[in-house]
Amino acid sequence: MGERLTKSDIEKIEKEIEHRKLVVRKEAIQAVKVARAHGDLSENFEYYAAKKDNNANNNRIKYLERMLKHAVIIDDDSESDEVGINNTVEILIVEDKATETYRLVTSIRGSSTAGLISIESPLGKALLGRKVGERVHVKVRDDFGYDVVINKIIKTNDDSEDSIKSY
Repeated sequence: MGERLTKSDIEKIEKEIEHRKLVVRKEAIQAVKVARAHGDLSENFEYYAAKKDNNANNNRIKYLERMLKHAVIIDDDSESDEVGINNTVEILIVEDKATETYRLVTSIRGSSTAGLISIESPLGKALLGRKVGERVHVKVRDDFGYDVVINKIIKTNDDSEDSIKSY
């Protein structure tokens, strides 16, 4: 099974592929030509760096095309009172009595340091489809978990501020 992606994720990936093919690839090929013109390739660091950049771009294009080929498109709609993809959720971690805020996103956009939690993560799986006031057990592994209470759900369907992670 491939990545679970929303229609918005698919559009962003298609735009990145197009940009890489039409803009980045041209620039990378030109950089290789310019570096090659500097002479002796055996000691030409510029040439090797340009080739490396060109190869990295081509590999990224292949990666994204494979991702799209095997993607499973999921719906990012949810009921007005339940946690869904692209929604921001304020939770209370019961054990610590700490309040934290996260936004649920697909796995390719997840970044815990930016407060973006993947729906594939233990916390994301536990919160998805739940409602305000619910106490949810987050199972991290067989012998460890913790409880959270959903304090607030902020419905957002626009994910334009998030970008697809580059690998």
